[in-house]
Amino acid sequence: MSGPGRSSAADRQAAAEYRIEDLAHASGATVRTIRAYQDRGLLPTPERRGRANVYRDTHLARLRQIADLLDRGYTLASIKELLDAWDTGRGLGGVLGLVAEVHGPWTDEQADRITRDELILKFGGAPDEEAVAEAVDLGVLEAIPGRDDEFLVPSPQELAVAVELHAAGVPLSAISGHLRELRGQVEQIASRFLEFTTEHVFARYLGHRPPTDSDAAEAAAMVRRLRPLAQQTVDAELARAMRTFATLHLHHHLGADTPLGPDSPSLAARRVDLPAETIRAVQQLVGEENVSAFVAAAAEREVQSRTLDALMPPASKVAQIDQSG
Repeated sequence: MSGPGRSSAADRQAAAEYRIEDLAHASGATVRTIRAYQDRGLLPTPERRGRANVYRDTHLARLRQIADLLDRGYTLASIKELLDAWDTGRGLGGVLGLVAEVHGPWTDEQADRITRDELILKFGGAPDEEAVAEAVDLGVLEAIPGRDDEFLVPSPQELAVAVELHAAGVPLSAISGHLRELRGQVEQIASRFLEFTTEHVFARYLGHRPPTDSDAAEAAAMVRRLRPLAQQTVDAELARAMRTFATLHLHHHLGADTPLGPDSPSLAARRVDLPAETIRAVQQLVGEENVSAFVAAAAEREVQSRTLDALMPPASKVAQIDQSG
């Protein structure tokens, strides 16, 4: 408590001072972590007062910044670079804006919640703890601390797809396996898209480490512009591929033999291996440079011959026609 005549400014100064234990309690970091940050130069040197170190609100704010950047996936080395730039007057506002933009939502979909009973009902009414654990492991569901009977659903659309597939007869184990495989393929697409945009767009903004405030702000604006392009591109290409392959599958299962068009993958050029003796014989006959053309012509001639044979009536029918005539 402040004594008589003590100024409000003095009260504020006292309130802004922390022993290391108090700073650890206020920041959520451990005393050991705070000392490690000091040793690495991530925290300003505290004021020495007698035998104790005195920390202020600037130290508390710095610890919270470090914790936020660690949560976003930054290493301590990269955080050191960012904070050093800030301390030397280059500013950090633009960089933190870029960080927030990249870590922001990449979809308009809103997370939802679902109770365990609702989840069981959606999947046929029979509890399946193994399937629930698998869904949590995949991130389709997220456990809510202190609520064993309720889950967070980051993507209700993804859960709805699983519900529909299960209702159509697909086992839950097959759905989770398919999702794992699909996720790996989509991550490759995302990685390639980021490499592409970094090479052709963001390289000019991210040439400095860390980038200047203005470059970081421009890069953040570019992220907002390009963010929907990846999903739009994947949506369009997925629709095209599904149309093509769904048609192929339908024709295959219906036993149809109607050509699917010149762009059909089933009609694409394929390499066919021939015995070495056959290749040598063709080379001796027409020369090495004409092997491909000869094999193609021979195959086409054989196809035409078989087509004509199919159109010809059997010999027995020909004899019957002659006799009746």
